Amino acid sequence: MRHEAETIERAAEEALHDVADADLRARLGLASVPVAGGVALIAAALPPTAVVANRVLGLGLDLPLSEAAIEEVSSLYREAGVERYFVQLLTPSLDAELVAMLHAAGLERARGWQKFTRNAASPPPPVATRGLEIREIDEADGIAFAEIVCAAFDLGDAAVPWLAGLPRHPDWRAFMAFEGTTPAGAGALFVQGDAGWTDWGATAPAFRRRGVQRALLAERIRAAAEAGCRRLHTCTGEAVPGDPQHSYNNILRCGFEETYVRENWAPPKR
Repeated sequence: MRHEAETIERAAEEALHDVADADLRARLGLASVPVAGGVALIAAALPPTAVVANRVLGLGLDLPLSEAAIEEVSSLYREAGVERYFVQLLTPSLDAELVAMLHAAGLERARGWQKFTRNAASPPPPVATRGLEIREIDEADGIAFAEIVCAAFDLGDAAVPWLAGLPRHPDWRAFMAFEGTTPAGAGALFVQGDAGWTDWGATAPAFRRRGVQRALLAERIRAAAEAGCRRLHTCTGEAVPGDPQHSYNNILRCGFEETYVRENWAPPKR
């Protein structure tokens, strides 16, 4: 299950890079570079807050993690001029030697990401939409979709044209909530084979606490089932004291089960 969850997330992120044309890739400094059995996702021109666009997936999934691999990753981001990035690890345990290697590379432990899985065929619980319309969108609404997502994920305005192209990819589907003609929220679904991945769930500030994300997640679960998915994967930040865990709780309410926590290591915040 872990292998499928990581593999489909990687495919989804690489597909998102594919929607950017050569000009946009150059302007945003986009690259996806295979490294040590994983892939380094790079968006060098985005702000340091855009850590979800600057991260390494798949380390420790198929190959043991080594000092050379950690140094290769650090060099890639250093040469790209990226201040803040996540090294996302899948090792069963971090022994003292591995922790020492990570510290030697200038990395420290950051908040991990909790992964979740559910049976895609099981219908989601009903969600009251409170006067909102939930619908799948195409590129005509791509900018509105991207503006909500980029604000919520701290990607910066420069990333809007990139995320606006997400509906172009045949394996990505974008959904939005509207009150009349006003965009209220966004979310995306990636389908490959019989597995699905949900990502980019975000709500416009004026519409928070109205069940927007639960409604969008429920719609994507239904869409995944209709597309023939058997399993659906997603993630959010791991539970930590003092955090209200709105996304975490919405995921659980929609029938997902916790599977594992993926560790994040990153350069210190400046």
